[in-house]
Amino acid sequence: MRLRDAAEVAAACAGDALVLWGAQGMGPHVRAWALGEAVAVACPDLNRRDRLTVCGEPGAVSALVERVLAEVGPSYRVVGTRALVREVVARSPRMRVLGSFEWMDTPAGALTRPGEDTASGRVEWLEGAEEGEVSALLARAAPTSWAVPGVAGVRRWAGVRGDDGHLVAVAADAWSCPPVGFVAGVATAPAVRGRGYGERVCRFALGELAAAHERVALMVDTGNHAAIALYERLGLRGRPLAAAGLDGA
Repeated sequence: MRLRDAAEVAAACAGDALVLWGAQGMGPHVRAWALGEAVAVACPDLNRRDRLTVCGEPGAVSALVERVLAEVGPSYRVVGTRALVREVVARSPRMRVLGSFEWMDTPAGALTRPGEDTASGRVEWLEGAEEGEVSALLARAAPTSWAVPGVAGVRRWAGVRGDDGHLVAVAADAWSCPPVGFVAGVATAPAVRGRGYGERVCRFALGELAAAHERVALMVDTGNHAAIALYERLGLRGRPLAAAGLDGA
């Protein structure tokens, strides 16, 4: 069964934050389906990949994924909880796990807009003219970041400057949608790590997005224990995810 709008997706997935994020408000190029207790949402060019976010009972999800990939094409990567994706792969000889990572989010109302930052170097949303500095910082501090200035879906950057006026930490509002504000591109200059700049910029970005969206979320590498601990201090809780795709795609 095709799901026609964001309300139908939300009802079918019981408010699953990952699937709601994958739906991106059901824009013109997003498609969604339900089959029994399974939901799948196909969104092109989401976080720089064509993504098929899924949830539900493994057998039904596996059957739905087969049908959907036949319709949308092999470029789509199946994203869901790690256990679910492994079940889907186990049931399909054509699929393989491509990677594992963590989804972290927080219930509505768990975060508040941050108060005035009185520490040296105020955190604020940067102007477009400052994006060259953002790019330079990311090249030094997070060269594999999925969010970079100029990429579709990356809307704005929060940043903080050090005592010398140089940009030392950033975080992006990227691929957000009405129910889920999404933070990406978090980076701190290597020379000032451990001084709280990264925590301040994350607290600011998360709080600002919490004021505008029902929930806030981000993704983080499973092995990045320091970042996971920081996000947990800031009120986020995690779910292990995996991504899978068709062999040869």
